[in-house]
Amino acid sequence: MAVRSTFGRTGNHPDILAGLVFIVVGALGLWAGRDLRVGAAAMMGPGYLPLIISSLIVFIGLIVTIMGLVRDNERLDVIRLRPLLIILVAVAGFAYAAESLGFILAAIWLIGVGSMADRETRLREVAASIVVLTTFGILVFIVGLGVQMKLGPF
Repeated sequence: MAVRSTFGRTGNHPDILAGLVFIVVGALGLWAGRDLRVGAAAMMGPGYLPLIISSLIVFIGLIVTIMGLVRDNERLDVIRLRPLLIILVAVAGFAYAAESLGFILAAIWLIGVGSMADRETRLREVAASIVVLTTFGILVFIVGLGVQMKLGPF
């Protein structure tokens, strides 16, 4: 009787992929902070928090990957590029507009363009999101945390 390999046919592929992404991001964080002085818990250096956070991200990635390997088979769906590209353009536009046009117009751009990633978004929902999230952002970041960013181009 022949034994058939089940490698590649078992496991929760979305979980495995997500776990591997976590591991890569955590490893990049560890690599980026490799030259920072860590210190100790009582006298933390500039590399202490990046080391802890990056290590936790790698650990979570390992857990998610292992859990994905032992779970039932679930295939990856087709990756839709349109929403990914729209979100990328929205975030890049926000980064550019925040410097030159101010927070309010940048937030309108981010929420308005980003909402186009979902084909079922309604104009009324987008308008309400723009008002609520922009107001929230102003109150939290500019007023509450004192982030030095102009509100508009004026």
